[in-house]
Amino acid sequence: MLHPYTSRFSFRVFWLSCALLLLLTAPAWAQSGARVLITGTVRDAGGAVLEQVSIGVEGQPGGTNTDDKGRFALNVVRPLSGKAPTLVARRLGYQAQRLVLNLSDTRDLTITLVLDPRALKNVTVRARNDEANTSEQVSVIRIDPRSVKELPSPFGDFNAILKTLPGVVANNELTSTYTVRGGNYDENLVYVNGIEVYRPFLVTSAQQEGLSFVNPDLVDRIEFSSGGWQPKYGDRLSSVLSIEYKKPQKFAGSATASLVGGTMHVEATSPNKRISYLAGIRYKNATYVLRSLKQQQGGYNPTFYDGQAYINAALGPQDNPDRTSLGLLTTFAHNDFRFNPESGQASFSTATNQITRLFIDYTGRERMQYDTYQGGLNLRHNFSSNLQGELLAGALLSREFEYRDVEAAYSFAEINRDPNSPDYNKPVRQRNVGSRFDHSRNNLLARVATLEARGRWTPGTQHTLRWGVKVGRENIEDQLNEYSFVDSADFVPDSRRTRLVSNLDLSSIRTQGYVQHTVEFDTLRTLTYGVRANYWSVNQQLTVSPRVQYSVISRRHPNRSFKFATGLYYQPPFYRELRDQTRGTQATPQSVTVQTAALNPELRAQRSLHFIAGNEVRFRRWDRPFVFTGELYFKYLTDVIPYDIDNVRLRYFAKNNATAYAAGLDTRVSGEFVKGVESWFSLGILTTRENIVGDSLTQFNAQGDTIGRTAQGYIRRPSDQRLNFGIFFQDQLPGNPSVKGYVNFVFGTGLPFSPPGLPEERGTTKLTRSYKRVDLGFSKVLSLNNTGETRRPGHLESLWLGLEILNVLAANNVAGYSYVQDVNARTYAVPNYLSQRIVNLRVIARF
Repeated sequence: MLHPYTSRFSFRVFWLSCALLLLLTAPAWAQSGARVLITGTVRDAGGAVLEQVSIGVEGQPGGTNTDDKGRFALNVVRPLSGKAPTLVARRLGYQAQRLVLNLSDTRDLTITLVLDPRALKNVTVRARNDEANTSEQVSVIRIDPRSVKELPSPFGDFNAILKTLPGVVANNELTSTYTVRGGNYDENLVYVNGIEVYRPFLVTSAQQEGLSFVNPDLVDRIEFSSGGWQPKYGDRLSSVLSIEYKKPQKFAGSATASLVGGTMHVEATSPNKRISYLAGIRYKNATYVLRSLKQQQGGYNPTFYDGQAYINAALGPQDNPDRTSLGLLTTFAHNDFRFNPESGQASFSTATNQITRLFIDYTGRERMQYDTYQGGLNLRHNFSSNLQGELLAGALLSREFEYRDVEAAYSFAEINRDPNSPDYNKPVRQRNVGSRFDHSRNNLLARVATLEARGRWTPGTQHTLRWGVKVGRENIEDQLNEYSFVDSADFVPDSRRTRLVSNLDLSSIRTQGYVQHTVEFDTLRTLTYGVRANYWSVNQQLTVSPRVQYSVISRRHPNRSFKFATGLYYQPPFYRELRDQTRGTQATPQSVTVQTAALNPELRAQRSLHFIAGNEVRFRRWDRPFVFTGELYFKYLTDVIPYDIDNVRLRYFAKNNATAYAAGLDTRVSGEFVKGVESWFSLGILTTRENIVGDSLTQFNAQGDTIGRTAQGYIRRPSDQRLNFGIFFQDQLPGNPSVKGYVNFVFGTGLPFSPPGLPEERGTTKLTRSYKRVDLGFSKVLSLNNTGETRRPGHLESLWLGLEILNVLAANNVAGYSYVQDVNARTYAVPNYLSQRIVNLRVIARF
């Protein structure tokens, strides 16, 4: 338990920081002028409405984008000087439009954007808000939320679109996890409206997973960074996914139904526009997809449902309601996986190139349940037009359990490969009978509470200063009781009988803070630098992370920009990294090896030094806009905690006994390959290796005698996927854009793997199969509001009808391997295959 003095000290630091913030900002409270709400519609020269148009006022904070109807609403501060403000509208491929506002006449505006016939220049609309312009940030990609809903995937999960981005690897369509530039699943930050979110702790297999936290129906903006991010984001080694949920302007809703589940959402505002809310529920039943698995057959009953709500209230005075706002995010998720395995089989090649088939009969059942409750409160106040502050509070409660009692009896048989034989491809010469038993009674309770204060000050048009202080308390209660054995000779040798038991309790306090400064020297050059600090009470380690970004646009070629970033990134350990399953090993009187899991409180934070250099080129082809991005990166990691991957479970060594590096190239071309819809092609090239201290190989002479051991050196990490290629392509019928087609293609080379308990083979030349998957989708939109009149709330606006053919190539992709032994103690790696070709139907009704 944490010493009471440490707890009081941490909270004193937090409250003193808040008080200092208020004292510094108090003189500026009375500087802001009255605000006027400006509304309007943005259209192109042909009269069609334009969405995702950036709207801002020069020299003022805040900004917005047009919705799918081309509409926008923006609060404009009336300057105390009396000078009329200038509204600026900008969209990729169009000339910027500037409009001097007459705040005495607040009629609804109509803005027309004209196509830019030249190579696009960097149009500066300095609508300063919490998110910086992505063109000025390194390794940041902004994703259209509509693409998430339309991309063909088994479950319509949000994270399905991430695997089409460069540097992102997700070789399993059943999971929402992903790795970035050689990292692992635990090295990715996810924020929703500035609140950090978590995923379940005990999940071991992708089949057990529900959906990712993010609900696509509620999303307004998506930004993804694959490295070199700014100090305002937290402490991880690989990536940041930042999501902003909508602030509705009017009533809307949708309902989605498919063969694997459905969703519903609603959004609305109060009559006085002071309160807006949106809520969504999702349901997923993966039985239809899991029945296509080749490895195991049985009774699947996996269900997942969740609910999320976001409420935003404007608490400011009548003339400036947005001066103070309060946002509330509440979520719950229930995931219940039940499975009664019956039988299974798999074919694989042995070292002698003989095709062998494994037959398995099961008895028993599995049940896993994960219940997660998360919430966050965000209070914002504009002390003046150039000074804003935020106070955020967050809470997490996660209850999880895994119960498993499964016995499997298996046999081997060689396969007849003679095509002229009547028994071609049939099993012959059955041999070796064995069994395996797995028992689990695992329970985990996690509670996390955080409190954070943030500030942003823009003293002029060139400078932006951001800072923040955060304190969090974590409590983890974990009870493990696992037992397993393998029997291939009618008795169980001691070496094959293991039991893992633990009863752990971890309470701690984590304190964080950051400060960063952005300098815009002119419209061509931007520099962001700052530092972040983190202190954890368990290992009593203070980490300091300096970070720098610089972007410059070529004066001779204003459609080209160059970006550079470097920084020191830490990842303080969380509960999973601390758990050491090799400590306390002992033999019981029954000759069963018992491993008592223990925590390593001296474990230090992993450290990664990032170097990134990138280039962005905006160009036009076929009179349509395109963007090419390319980045070279190198990451050098120290104090690394090695791990192995078992399906989607990470097994950490709980030791800082390795160094590592990751280097590669990421490229992406995006644009309107078909007029009116965005598509992209992504390519990632990677190499990542690690050197484990004390890891060595046994050396033999010509006679087979042991002559010594030698250091193994740098070996491939479990996430070393050398090549990753992704495509998201959209097309539509000429003259009938309501009919569309979609292609989602992902290819990745094999990953290294090795049998458990054989560290000398870890990271060697054995590779999984390459991952290749093509999903096709076709859709038709039926518009039910063709009159152009304003529709009444609740009336159906359109129907989106979709047909999806998933895994068109019927590729036998592999999620991982199970290891079985014969009577001679030979170990066989039996592949666990993923889903086969299936057809899915989807219907989306929008109101």
